[in-house]
Amino acid sequence: MTILTVQSSYIPSRVPAMKNSNFDQIPSWVSLKSSTSSSSLKIEHKQGQVENLHLVSLSKHGKLNEAFAFFQEMDKAGVSVSPYSYQCLFEACRNLRSLSHGRLLHDRMRMAFENPSLLLQNCVLQMYCECGSLEDADKLFDEMPDLNAVSRVTMVSAYAERGLLDKAVGLFSGMLASGDEPPSSMYTTLLKSLINPEALDVGRQIHAHVMRAGLCNNTSIEIGILNMYVKCGWLVGAKRVFDQMAQKKPVAWTGLMVGYTQAGRARDALKLFVELVIEGVEWDSFVFSVVLKACASLEELKLGKQIHACVAKLGLESEVSVGTPLVDFYIKCSSFESACCAFQEISEPNDVTWSAIISGYCQMSQFEEAVKTFKSLRSKNAAVLNSFTYTSIFQACSVLADCNIGGQVHADAIKRSLIGSQYGESALITMYSKCGCLDDAHEVFESMDNPDIVAWTAFLSGHAYYGNASEALRLFEKMVSCGMKPNSITFIAVLTACSHAGLVEQGKHYLDTMLRKYNVAPTIDHYDCMIDIYARAGLLDEALKFMKNMPFEPDAMSWKCFLSGCWTHKNLELGKIAGEELRQVDPEDTAGYVLPFNLFTWAGKWEEAAEMMKLMKEKMLKKELSCSWIQEKGKIHRFIVGDKHHPQTREIYEKLKEFDGFMEGDVFQCSMIERREQLLDHSERLAIAFGLISVNGNARTPIKVFKNLRACPDCHEFTKHVSLVTGHEIVIRDSRRFHHFKEGKCSCNDYW
Repeated sequence: MTILTVQSSYIPSRVPAMKNSNFDQIPSWVSLKSSTSSSSLKIEHKQGQVENLHLVSLSKHGKLNEAFAFFQEMDKAGVSVSPYSYQCLFEACRNLRSLSHGRLLHDRMRMAFENPSLLLQNCVLQMYCECGSLEDADKLFDEMPDLNAVSRVTMVSAYAERGLLDKAVGLFSGMLASGDEPPSSMYTTLLKSLINPEALDVGRQIHAHVMRAGLCNNTSIEIGILNMYVKCGWLVGAKRVFDQMAQKKPVAWTGLMVGYTQAGRARDALKLFVELVIEGVEWDSFVFSVVLKACASLEELKLGKQIHACVAKLGLESEVSVGTPLVDFYIKCSSFESACCAFQEISEPNDVTWSAIISGYCQMSQFEEAVKTFKSLRSKNAAVLNSFTYTSIFQACSVLADCNIGGQVHADAIKRSLIGSQYGESALITMYSKCGCLDDAHEVFESMDNPDIVAWTAFLSGHAYYGNASEALRLFEKMVSCGMKPNSITFIAVLTACSHAGLVEQGKHYLDTMLRKYNVAPTIDHYDCMIDIYARAGLLDEALKFMKNMPFEPDAMSWKCFLSGCWTHKNLELGKIAGEELRQVDPEDTAGYVLPFNLFTWAGKWEEAAEMMKLMKEKMLKKELSCSWIQEKGKIHRFIVGDKHHPQTREIYEKLKEFDGFMEGDVFQCSMIERREQLLDHSERLAIAFGLISVNGNARTPIKVFKNLRACPDCHEFTKHVSLVTGHEIVIRDSRRFHHFKEGKCSCNDYW
């Protein structure tokens, strides 16, 4: 008989050790050493009890490698492993998702037990399912001589979680056919797997069986049926189940509210919330989340503030689960100041909270603040960054045209594996495209396994705005041939490409085939694109006729596109009509005053021009200030008209004076000295001059300038001349497109 020896200070140290045994990993108070000394404390015990106890302890503490090493030592010493130890080891394998250990243990169990208990076999079954090996689970399930509810529920859950609905329902039906009554947990598990309209019929059948089995009073099953109908999109059925509930728990109320909100029935969600309040149902944090989302979709700022007051009254403002929906609500209602106040109250903002506030900065056009906040987070607490945060920063960098920071953020997102598979990659393509880095945009696009319509549209738009109309249209045809269905935004990009290249007939073709061929209904935005195509091409009479016959009333953009064409092609008569119409539709749009002013000035109609300025002054309207910027050594340098605040102002203006000969030449006619001086001060010229200074004569270095407004014709001609004289490639991105100047020519072919 083996004697358990408890070692203490009074036990002799000369007790002989067992030969061929190595139990170094056993704690100091446990030993399998035998002793015949009469001074030893002799305690008879069942063989291997302490060893199994230690094995169980290692398993429960997740020390799987140590447990298996100790298991092997027990095996060498001939100490039996108890069924309970096996059970604990299988549970450890399941929790740690260690399939390899689990398979080894299963093989060892088969050798140890000829007929393992059903409990133990269920442990193995659960381990295989949790480790993702349905093949092993299926094989074991078929081999098991006896099955119980746990066995079947385990397999039904595994099938359901992996979307194998037919197998899950088949197993459930088999139980019913054999006369076995499924436990309630099987109903709830199966109901959770029914998550789309295609599964509605199966859900109804399960509901019918629940009614026949008299299980309608089971609260968990009732809520499962309600949620199933919500996920399958049958809100009538969900409401019917809700109304028949004897006891409506908060989770039932929120479940139906979620359904209404997801279906775009936010009003019904709010009505249900009012009923909840009237009936005195206890609220939880999820209720606030759902109702605030409904308020946000309706922009119900007043009601949302009342709910905020309830939150404050209950002392829940600091809870991240309540504070985050509040922040999101205020941002979507364009109440950013309130969003910031709600944010400040949250004790420990999480990644969703920070993502919401950064998205808010972008929504409020505070893009630099968004980037600043991101940089601070990355340096202090990177754990609160998520893929949505990176997507927002990509969008901010695309607006700021900051490829330097955008590239750094891209690299950081790759390192953290936080590039969203759908919107994140598309935002990257847009960012690189708007920064004039089409090669990088192409690289991102090509790296995608299965680009969706958002990615295709982003890449297509990049080429459209860069003036690569032929490539944009080629991409469209390739996209369609790949089986991708274009959407409304895709056609905006296609029509924009046609507009920038003067492809009138192609533009008409794509507009005409939108509905007929692609089942995409044209909107006023698509018709505005077509007006722009006509107007840019100088087909002003056709544009006006098109506007009169289109199925929409012309909006401000319609008249603005037409008016722009009138200015480009110097048609004063139609320009006056367009200006009057634009001022009626949108009296606050400065284009309705500035473009007619330009036309009147060009035609020498000084009184009419003065009247435009007078109207603007009366309405306290100001033309948006022209601003251009250029990046040099990672720093953004901004210039406005007549800017003299830059540290290198003297060098910049001296550089511009080098082109005085062009200002007075035949290509660039200016009749007044004052006009020449004004042109000298244009923001894009100042940026170009700074760029020429910065590259220090290196003609291989392209100069990239970004501008918030459209480039003027005079500056366009000036830039062509500079590219010819200096040999520099100059890229200007204005508010409408990219202009790539090289050797005195522009990529737009003077069509812009």
